[in-house]
Formats: sequence, C-alpha cells, structure tokens
Amino acid sequence: MPATKKHSTIRLILGDQLNPLHPWFDEQRDNVLYTLMEIRPENEYVTHHIQKITGIFAAMRRFAGHLESEGHHVHYFRITDPENLHQFGGNLEMLAKKHHAERIEIQEPDEYRLDEVLKRALEQTGLEWSATNSAHFYTDRSELADMFRNKKSFLMETFYRNMRKKHNVLMEPDGTPVTGRWNYDAENRNKLPKGHIPPPPLVFSHNTEAEYNDICKAQLPHFGEIKPKAFPWPLNRKEALEVLRHFLEYLLPHFGTFQDALSDEHPFVYHSRLSFAMNLKMIGPAEVVQATEEHWKAHPDSISLSQAEGFIRQILGWREYMRGIYWAKMPEFSQLNFFGHSRPLPDFYWTGDTPMRCVSKAIRQSLDYGYAHHIQRLMVTGNFALLAGSHPDEVDKWYLGIYVDAFDWVEITNTRGMSQFADGGIVGTKPYVSSGSYIHKMGDHCRNCRYNPKESIGPKACPFNSLYWHFLERHREKLENNPRMGMMYRVWDKMDGEKRMALLNQASDFIAAL
Repeated sequence: MPATKKHSTIRLILGDQLNPLHPWFDEQRDNVLYTLMEIRPENEYVTHHIQKITGIFAAMRRFAGHLESEGHHVHYFRITDPENLHQFGGNLEMLAKKHHAERIEIQEPDEYRLDEVLKRALEQTGLEWSATNSAHFYTDRSELADMFRNKKSFLMETFYRNMRKKHNVLMEPDGTPVTGRWNYDAENRNKLPKGHIPPPPLVFSHNTEAEYNDICKAQLPHFGEIKPKAFPWPLNRKEALEVLRHFLEYLLPHFGTFQDALSDEHPFVYHSRLSFAMNLKMIGPAEVVQATEEHWKAHPDSISLSQAEGFIRQILGWREYMRGIYWAKMPEFSQLNFFGHSRPLPDFYWTGDTPMRCVSKAIRQSLDYGYAHHIQRLMVTGNFALLAGSHPDEVDKWYLGIYVDAFDWVEITNTRGMSQFADGGIVGTKPYVSSGSYIHKMGDHCRNCRYNPKESIGPKACPFNSLYWHFLERHREKLENNPRMGMMYRVWDKMDGEKRMALLNQASDFIAAL
C-alpha cells in the first residue's frame, strides 16, 4: 500500500471562493493540499432552495476537477462521504494528521458567522494558520467604515463617487464624471412598453443528477423546484464569461431603461443574471465593470451611458457598499428591529398561493428559478413583508434561503436594511414602502389581478393600498419627522376621518386573515 503523500500546508476553499485566478493558483506547489467540503452545518443553518445547494455543490465539484487538471493536489469531502465529519475543524485535523501538515491557510470568509466559526475551528486544530484576501472585491472589509469615520450617515452616493474616482471608472482625465453626470437613476425607471419582448436569457442545461441525488440521500432540508438534468446556472468561469458576453451584447442596450420593470411574462427582463457566478467568485466585479465600460465605449450609437452607468452602479456602487455596511455593522446589524415587528411570514411565501398577482408571480418565480430581480425583492415581496409587520428575522431567513445568489454579506444588508428598514436608516434614508400604484406603474401584473390598484376599500381593493396607510399610522411616532415621509403624513391628515378609519379597518382585517 503506497504511503500517504506529505503536504505541509492545507488550503481550505469555501463554496463561495471558486476563483481560478486567485494568486494561490499562480504556481503548483507539491507541498500544498487544497480541500473543499460539503458539510451539513453550512447547508442547514437556514433552509435553502434546492437549486442553490445543487448549484454550489456542482460548481465546487467542477472547481476541484479544474484544480486537479492544473496539477494541484485536492481532497474533496462530498456530503455523503463516510469519512466526512461535517465539521471544518474535524476534517482539517483529520487531513493534517494524515498528510503531516504543519499549517492551514484560508481565504477570508465573507460572512461574519462563518468567519467566527472558522476562527474557532482553526484554533482547535492547534496548527499554525493564516488568512489571506479573497482577491475578489474592490474594497477590503474596513474601507467603507474608514471612509465614513466620524460621519453620522453612510451615503451610498458619496461612496459610489469615491469608488468611481479611485478606480477611474466612467471618468474624464480631469477627474470629472463622463458627461458631467454621476448618476442616471432617474432615467432608469420605465415599465416595458406593451408588446415589448426582451431577448431571452442565456441558460445552460447541466446534468446535476449526481449532486441532487447526494443532497436527497443526505436528507438536507430544501424547498423550491429543480430540473436536475437541465440545471440553468453557470458552473465555472468559462460559462460565467459567456453570460457576461451575452448580457453586454443583447441586454445592456436596454438594461438601465427597464431595470425596474415588472413583467407578467418576462421574469428576467434585461437583468444580467450574473450574481450567482459573481457571488461564488467565478468572475470578478472589476472585470465585469471594465468589460461593461469598454463595451459602451465601443458601441456609443446603440448603448447610451445611462444603460452602462446603471449597471456599473449596481456593482461598483451598491454591491461594494452593502458589503462595507455589513463589515462595519455586524454582528449588531443582524439583531436590529427598528419597528419591533413580530409577525411570521405568511405561508404563501413558500407556495406563491395568493390572489395578489404581483406577489404570487414574484414568489412563484423565486421558487421556480431561485431568482427574482431587485425590484421584485424590494418593492413586491419585501414591501409586503414590511407593510404586514413581519419579523425581520423571518424575512432574512426567507431571502437567504430562496435565492441562489444570496449570501449573508449581501442579503442581510439589503433585506434587514434597505427592504425592511429594520436598521432605522443606516442603509436607506426612508422605508421603501409603497401602495399598489407604484407596482401598477412599473408593470402589468395588475391587469390580471383579482384586486384593483385604484381601489383602497372594499373586496376588490388592492391590499397594498390600505396596508400602506396602516403602516404609516402605526409607526407615525418614528416616521413623521423623516423629511422624506412628511408629505404623505400631510396627505393622510387631510383625508376624511371616516375614510381613514375604513382604511385602517380594511388593513387590520387583512393582516388578521394572514
């Protein structure tokens, strides 16, 4: 029987660190053993969508195969392996003993929870260990906190402009923004014209039966739909680059204009669907931003700056900003509940079975694809959860579980912060709540809905309408002095007293029926 090969260093690769361009892989080292682990705790701390678990396992296994093809030494723990102890520390200790390893190296985790778990696990091994940067983000963990040191608020626009300057994105040589404007957000709020058909998204058809069967054999909890023989998401860097090229050529020309649009028939509209690949680090934000800017410059007649700037702002601005807030405010951020909301999420968040068509479509789409775009998340499902008074813990768990691209560092700041305003204004300057009129304005869901967005009282009234006023009234003490909310309170105060009471009763009855 051959002797076990000695590896003095073990390098741990997490499931969201699948970056083949990381400096770790610049050269082959015979003394280094890379390890990837499918372990139960990382799949059970919330219940995940089946496409999320399957996709991460499938991408991890392909990444391990890629490393081996490049001549690196790899040990892979599958979820069903008998030797798998389902603990980072236990598995690392076992490998270290087997291969006579003297030290362990990791890339910095992006989740606070996992950062703490790994520190304890590594210390328990008794081996020397160190952490290096994941070589993915524009910023390090503390950059946003340092930028806003001694400031009362963390303005995203200030952060975004600083990032544009620092990284010379869409900038003139004299340090001013291209065209003199920083932000085209006001021009990017259009619904799809009647009869308009967006280009189809680029989807794949991977056979992921092996991963799916292992998940079922291990009895990992999950929900949502999947076609194991036709898995649609990219599973390696090459495919992620294909998705990027497809986006630039076919979707970017109208991305900005219709990025907020809601559609009954077109769930992806003009969105890139790159978030799964980016959040697993198959492809990096800097290369996506650079490719977008270069593509815009090469096609000035067919792609306006508002399209490119709108997409770049989501990545260079919003994505990095949310990560910065996360590391500046965790772990306290995860406990914030500004409104003291305590209701559970309605059962229809797991079925889509509700007559509110916009909510049903957003949830059903999420269950089918593990994906919904940002307005569906913020202004439909998130808006309803906030108006109904759902506990932010419940909302966090749902968003973190249902979306294939959801990881704590990006999910919790968007959900507990922007969507639920549970942080009291760290991320957003006001709660993102609306009546049915906004949803009607941005899409065509209302056309086939049981409820009428123009009615507020009665059996055909859109629930969002009465819920909106009910929310404002029950949280008046906390919101009426917010400069961005004052106008709506003046509208409410001028309303006939009987109508106000009817609206509050309508909303109370609806919430009670949930």
